[in-house]
Amino acid sequence: MERIKLHLAPDIEVQFTDRELALRKIEEWAGKSTRHPQVVFGPEGCGKTAWLRQSAVLLKELGFHVIYVDVLHRHFQAHTDVKEVARRLAEAAAEAVGRAEIKLATLAIDLAKLLIARRRRKIAVLVDDVFQAIGLDKAAIYVKGLLGLIEYPPQSVDAIVVVVATSEGVTRREIGRHRWADLTPIWNMPKEGFKQLYEQIPGEKPPFEDVWRITGGNPEVLASLYKADWDVERVIKVIIKSKKLGEFIASLDEVEKKLLDRAVEDPDSLIVREGIPLLEKLVNLNLVVDELYPRDPWFWAGEMPPEKDPELGIGKDVAWQTPLHREAVKKALRHA
Repeated sequence: MERIKLHLAPDIEVQFTDRELALRKIEEWAGKSTRHPQVVFGPEGCGKTAWLRQSAVLLKELGFHVIYVDVLHRHFQAHTDVKEVARRLAEAAAEAVGRAEIKLATLAIDLAKLLIARRRRKIAVLVDDVFQAIGLDKAAIYVKGLLGLIEYPPQSVDAIVVVVATSEGVTRREIGRHRWADLTPIWNMPKEGFKQLYEQIPGEKPPFEDVWRITGGNPEVLASLYKADWDVERVIKVIIKSKKLGEFIASLDEVEKKLLDRAVEDPDSLIVREGIPLLEKLVNLNLVVDELYPRDPWFWAGEMPPEKDPELGIGKDVAWQTPLHREAVKKALRHA
């Protein structure tokens, strides 16, 4: 399979690496179609976009007509011989900010229907970062539209694959209230695959084991560290500022602060009645992932986190998105 190139940072282009199990999941869905839209969720920056873009190439090689849209960044790929598809996506991407995102999201469904009507028998629709662009209030309806593409295609098809990626816990909860999609988790990169990515970064850098303990295998955190000249404290300060952790902690009462202090060491400690409201706040801030699925490959789109890893902030049911997110909360608590 052709491996795509990706920009880890403006001055670094890397080759897509690893994610063998996640790509195998795409092959599995391609073989028997997706019965429902697959809403794949995981930590911010864990590599969902890279996986989807590589999956678009894989599906093309498997004979699919593929529409991939990264709605938030107004990026698209059209692997099909129907030239109208690429033309209309390009026109939508060129629209003004605000209109372009909505048009791209809508066109992903409309153009898939067009391909089916043109008697293309194997169709794949991959949609990235759509919910943040269209709004939470439209998330469930959008997923229902994708489900309609599977259940009521204009013509019969041999196979159809529909995948949507998100990192937003609040959106996942909204979609989970309905039965219009399968929620499928994905995690940060496994250690060996992450090492292959780390080795593609030129120049002097900290030892791999140190970088692994800081990032937990998250490519975006790796890129942030590189851009900050490997200054961990600088990146922590960026997380504190971007997540407004000072204001967040100031809004907590003393009981919640004690719960948060415990959660820094053991995220599973939030799975108690008094901890659930705080857990929901942390999920909404994209600081933790809750309801981690059983460590069985059937549930996951690719590699799974360990059953428990206190060093990386991973519990059985709850995990910090990365060790750096946990460190940012710890630092903000200390200065509250």
